[in-house]
Amino acid sequence: MLTPPRRSLHLLPLLALVACADPPPAVTPPAPTGAPSASSAAVVVAPPASTSMYPATPKRPVVNEYHGTKVTDDYQWLEKSDDPATMAWMKDETRVARGVLDGLPAAAALRQRIGGLLKGQSSSFFSFRRAGKTQFALKSAPPKEQPLLVTLASVDDPGSAKVLLDPSVLDASGKTTMDFYVPSLDGKKVAVSISKGGSESGDVHVYDAATGKELGDLIPHVNGGTAGGSVAWNKDGSGFFYTRYPHAGERAAEDMGFFQQVYFHKLGTPIDKDTYALGKELPRIAEIALATSDDGNYTLAEVANGDGGEFAHYLFDGKAWKQLTKLEDKITSMIFGRDGRLYLLSTAGAPRGKILRLDARKPDLTKAELLVPESEASIQSMAVTASRLYVADLLGGPSQLRLFDLQGKAQPPVPIPPISSVGQLARLGGDDVLIHISSYLAPSAWHRFAGKGEVTRSKLFSTSPADFTGYEAVRETCVSKDGTKVPMTVLRKKGMTMDHSAPTLLYGYGRYDISLSPWFDPATLAWLEQGGVYAVANLRGGGEFGEAWHQQGMLAKKQNVFDDFAACAAQLSTSGYTRPDRLALQGGSNGGLLMGAMITQHPELFRAVHSAVGIYDMLRSELWPNGAFNIPEFGTVKDPALFKALYDYSPYHYVKDGTAYPSVLFTTGLNDPRVDPGQSRKFAARLQAAGGKNPALLVVKMDGGHGIGGSLSDQIDESADVFAFLFKELGVEYKPVAGK
Repeated sequence: MLTPPRRSLHLLPLLALVACADPPPAVTPPAPTGAPSASSAAVVVAPPASTSMYPATPKRPVVNEYHGTKVTDDYQWLEKSDDPATMAWMKDETRVARGVLDGLPAAAALRQRIGGLLKGQSSSFFSFRRAGKTQFALKSAPPKEQPLLVTLASVDDPGSAKVLLDPSVLDASGKTTMDFYVPSLDGKKVAVSISKGGSESGDVHVYDAATGKELGDLIPHVNGGTAGGSVAWNKDGSGFFYTRYPHAGERAAEDMGFFQQVYFHKLGTPIDKDTYALGKELPRIAEIALATSDDGNYTLAEVANGDGGEFAHYLFDGKAWKQLTKLEDKITSMIFGRDGRLYLLSTAGAPRGKILRLDARKPDLTKAELLVPESEASIQSMAVTASRLYVADLLGGPSQLRLFDLQGKAQPPVPIPPISSVGQLARLGGDDVLIHISSYLAPSAWHRFAGKGEVTRSKLFSTSPADFTGYEAVRETCVSKDGTKVPMTVLRKKGMTMDHSAPTLLYGYGRYDISLSPWFDPATLAWLEQGGVYAVANLRGGGEFGEAWHQQGMLAKKQNVFDDFAACAAQLSTSGYTRPDRLALQGGSNGGLLMGAMITQHPELFRAVHSAVGIYDMLRSELWPNGAFNIPEFGTVKDPALFKALYDYSPYHYVKDGTAYPSVLFTTGLNDPRVDPGQSRKFAARLQAAGGKNPALLVVKMDGGHGIGGSLSDQIDESADVFAFLFKELGVEYKPVAGK
């Protein structure tokens, strides 16, 4: 199965703060489409008597011009992380925020409660790969800070897990993580990408799978936070293809995170002898994922054109690389079957997806066979066994699992619980698969299915001290501004009284075709048991209803996402769950942009927000390395129409002085390769300068990144900070749970 290309990921719970006094910008941006007017949405208040709690933030105006429009940027100087003044400012901001957070009444108790919930989980397994006679997996083993790479003698015996690599042995601080691993086809060797401090800049090491001994081959910077990284072994395990970023002197400094190519490394030889394979003709923002067929005769390269959902595919037959698909063919995924054929997920004329098949020996797309036509469900993934095709679908967020024979004839569907999600489909022998099933209210578990009959829970399940017995997950439907129906899942206490009093936390994302499917987070219980409600919105821009749903929330249609989320927030109040002064919002990465838009467009709908590693200045985001990969999804200021759309909603440019904005906690990481921390610094500074009475706190984690590969301790600390902050702002007096 192909490792999916790197996408901007949605994040669960994260935080931020800043200050100033600010005149209006040289050009006031037009009101975003559908945004409230200043008179209807923003309550104007007198500035606070003092902003001395914040570090001094000088204005150093710079005027940028776009298609004749001049835009003043007072805090462009905060974009430079390596500037001593910026570094000092970040440390001062974090010191101020920590002074507030550490002094919150519930902070210590929440850290203890959340720590107990997360550290008290049993071991769990994920990312299964079978190679030869060896079963590989990653194992989460609290209180270990990072997952372990293990082999299992049998998937029916979790106790047979043998540790192959423990990152804590490499780094006791918990700041070193595995980006990915790929075993050789015979299972005797394994390549592992390892990175530090949230950088995602991973070097590939090679280990003996039987002994765990490192074999000495080291390939630097195979993985990165811009285009990701990948490895695919050759047939006999003597070497592998890998993704390669430019080396020093090959490209200009600003291009070192771009122009990814494929090279081949033969074990035991110097890396300067590695040979070029593919990529010179690929776009600057190519993101490459590699896979080898089960028989080792073919290697597949899936090439994403940035983060907009367009892909091309190339096949190596042992002699030469051949292009199979182009971006315009709309083939979004391709995998090898055990029958030597290629299975393709296509959205051409089928925005919810259809499945095609090709013979790898004669891979002519014009002769592809239609196996599974488009249906009402949105196809998420597939897996091919000896005689079965498994198709995991999305139904607006939750999953269903369909089953077909290899002639495309439908079989009885695989029964899974309601409001649950199908994660990985791990192939075993024959038609046997392991199905990873998650829900909001029960620990995830691997279930076994043999191609027919019953689904049985395997012994690869986890337990948790978080008991959600008294709670339920219900699906709600909200109506967005343009009449679109937007689903939302609400976690609540059974039999709760709908009296508008529940402290409520609403989470959203809406971008990159990424769908918010059910996941299990024990820390959520720490919110619910205080009488809280937790809600997840399935917004346009995601893939919950296929490619059309995605396209309705991208480029010039991004405002739809904000309107969808505002509708969900409003419904939580009108339906009786909560009211604006008891409602908080949360989102990270692209979800941070969503938070920024809600802060500036709809401050009347909620009381507090946690915004993590977010994008806020839409006019300059593409100037950072990863911003270029986002252009197919967001658009570019170089296009006059898209500049107008971006400027229309850019949160940083929409802040108005004297407005009563909600309380905000921003969190970001200094080493973030996906969203530069300069985005959070600038937006926090601008909000502080607006002069509202509510706090805008900024926490910069100096040894952290985008949240990928964060340690268990980091997760606990951040969740405790966020909940303590939000409880304080929503007026919740935290009551420790008896005996917990």
